[in-house]
Amino acid sequence: MAQENNTNIPQQEVQQDVNELRQVRVDKLTALQQAGNDPFVITKYNQTHHSSVIKENFEQLEGKTVCVAGRMMSKRIMGKASFCNIQDLKGNIQSYVARDSLGEEEYKSFKKLDIGDIIGIEGSVFRTKTGEISIHAEKITLLTKSLLPLPEKFHGLTNTDTRYRQRYVDLIMNQESKQTLINRSRIIRAVRNYLDSQGFLEVETPMLVSNAGGAAARPFETHFNALDEDFKLRISLELYLKRLIVGGLERVYEIGRVFRNEGLDTRHNPEFTLMELYQAYTDYHGMMDLTENLYRHVAQEVLGTTKIVYNGVEMDLGKPFERITMLDAVKKYAGIDFSEIKTDEEAKALAKEKGIEFEKRHKKGDILNLFFEEFVEHHLIQPTFLMDHPVEISPLTKRKPENPDYVERFEFFMNGWEMANAYSELNDPIDQRERFKAQEELLKQGDEEANTTDEDFLTALEYGMAPTGGIGFGIDRMVMLMTDSAAIRDVLLFPTMKSLDK
Repeated sequence: MAQENNTNIPQQEVQQDVNELRQVRVDKLTALQQAGNDPFVITKYNQTHHSSVIKENFEQLEGKTVCVAGRMMSKRIMGKASFCNIQDLKGNIQSYVARDSLGEEEYKSFKKLDIGDIIGIEGSVFRTKTGEISIHAEKITLLTKSLLPLPEKFHGLTNTDTRYRQRYVDLIMNQESKQTLINRSRIIRAVRNYLDSQGFLEVETPMLVSNAGGAAARPFETHFNALDEDFKLRISLELYLKRLIVGGLERVYEIGRVFRNEGLDTRHNPEFTLMELYQAYTDYHGMMDLTENLYRHVAQEVLGTTKIVYNGVEMDLGKPFERITMLDAVKKYAGIDFSEIKTDEEAKALAKEKGIEFEKRHKKGDILNLFFEEFVEHHLIQPTFLMDHPVEISPLTKRKPENPDYVERFEFFMNGWEMANAYSELNDPIDQRERFKAQEELLKQGDEEANTTDEDFLTALEYGMAPTGGIGFGIDRMVMLMTDSAAIRDVLLFPTMKSLDK
């Protein structure tokens, strides 16, 4: 019989071993079914406790009967008495299985169980001579027969491609992965709880749209057969949420998937989770205050501290976040004062001098942003608000009254990453139409990420939108930082993968 240990064996032989082992398990299942013991006819099990609850409350539960259920991760047969280990949602617990307690036939059935089978154990709680909290089994029920062997336990599931493609096996074998993805859920819940406490209303807006606006990105396109009309998958939540501000819903937010037809890397997946919120009667300074408070709340709630350690670097959310303009940041880190550069030609000449690549269509504001990306971004490790962007790269943002070449916008940075993007929202429909026209011109010049004019949104603005602050948070990057995860795929349950047959 093939052994369930596949390390350092050529892939073809591994697959042959898996096929042989699967057949052995199928034969066991067939025998069970023929004997009238089909595990797949069982519809429920009275699970009274999780493993961690038993361990945390041992003094109250010692000697009492409990029922646990989970996957058998190990089994040690020792004559008339054996041990097995059960893994459930909250951890794992050992069970002592004795023939005299279980009965002759039931003990024989237990010995035929395989690693990976899902079982229920009823028994009394006790502590072994070695001090391990365990369950003395009185009854074992096979709930689900596992037909495929788990990866060899000492090496686990280490191939990252397999981990992402077969997340179900990753969750079984790697407790760190499971905890990361559990913490993701806790982080999103903490975000919701904080915003709800601040009077925000959670809403849902369309994913299929005729005009994908609100961000600089290429959309995915699809066709709706019933209307015989092409649609796009949304790239942002912004324009519909601002319609709701027009309608009088003063504080709204949405947490949902958006879709951008872009590349894959450690921080980008074509579908990802974005949270956008809009608050009437405030500006981007209000959004900064909200961001500081939100991040501190979530970290304290989920991690129990406002200090985050990512890849060995500590970032302190407890201290006031730095606030610096893009002009001052470029001056600080690149030694260049863009306030002294008056024309697009001067900016392009400077870019050539510094080896910064740019496109013919780029203006002074675009080139300032290129300097920021080249010389500044990677320095912004501690929580930092990068403020007052050039108008050329901010088509939906209110201009600064004292300097209309710049807008009331900030990006929130940590670990050199952009974590959020916020505006004092543009609510002048005439100015907004002109900005859309400028974007349409960029589209003609080959910028595939430029916005197109959204006439219905302009109509909404003409009814009047209150002064509003808005912000978009990258939820996946927030989870990456708070769980010390190296790649976005580590915090997505099912990341986008290339098909194996391609």
